[in-house]
Amino acid sequence: MNIRTTHRALLSRLLPADEVDDLAVRQGQFHMVVIGSDRVVCLPRTPAAAARLPERAAALHALAGLDLGFRTPEPLLQGGAHGTGEAPFLVLGRIPGEPLDAEALKDAQVADTVAEQYATVLSGLARAGAGERARALLPHATGDRWRQFAESVRAELFQLMSDSGRLRAERELAALDGLPHVTRAVVHGDLGAENVLWEWTHGLPRLAGVLDWDDVALSDPAEDFAAIGASYGREFLERVLALGNWSDPGLLDRITAIRNTFALQQALYAIRDGDEEELADGLATYH
Repeated sequence: MNIRTTHRALLSRLLPADEVDDLAVRQGQFHMVVIGSDRVVCLPRTPAAAARLPERAAALHALAGLDLGFRTPEPLLQGGAHGTGEAPFLVLGRIPGEPLDAEALKDAQVADTVAEQYATVLSGLARAGAGERARALLPHATGDRWRQFAESVRAELFQLMSDSGRLRAERELAALDGLPHVTRAVVHGDLGAENVLWEWTHGLPRLAGVLDWDDVALSDPAEDFAAIGASYGREFLERVLALGNWSDPGLLDRITAIRNTFALQQALYAIRDGDEEELADGLATYH
């Protein structure tokens, strides 16, 4: 049974301008997202994700005041609190546009246009991270974050891996040992292609907005560069770095180390949320 059926009454109330059967539905790691004509409804996939909804809404409110130069989702309504008998939800204003297909970058002019806009986004996030408002409102990455992550992977995931999978994971975790504690930029935390929306004008894409800020924090921009590289490849990533004059010593090494943990990050989130589907996907290459 699909989500349009199981949540028909709720969706009819939250999206009154739309026909429920015509609504598009997308599955993310933490939420099912139902897309209406002018707003979207986020339905948590697990109780743990539901418990994080207030924190997610607060982060989006904070981002709205940072003037990042692009749109972020506006929280409109939150409901379904414990004891109401209603499924938990978060309603957000819809940002127009669609994710960019990697095939589009085969056109050199499109690739240049997209790289320039990514460079602008990352530069804007860096500037915002230096501001007092962002530093007061957004969480800061902790100095022992990667050590705790490595310990958690060993404790919670190693038992589910093969011997060769554990050896691979140990190599990836060892690369995290030398990462510096950096909190100078606003970091999205999952800036992959699926979370960046584009509109096409005169044959070229224009960045319309960025979705899914669940992991936003003051942290190392290498995390966002790693997600861009994972989506579009190293050549495109290097173009973005050059356009933004990003030349921090060791930046490429940090990007590589963080990118190599993406599957482990997915699996760790999933096992804690009780999400078997995401867990199996994250551990697929460690069996």
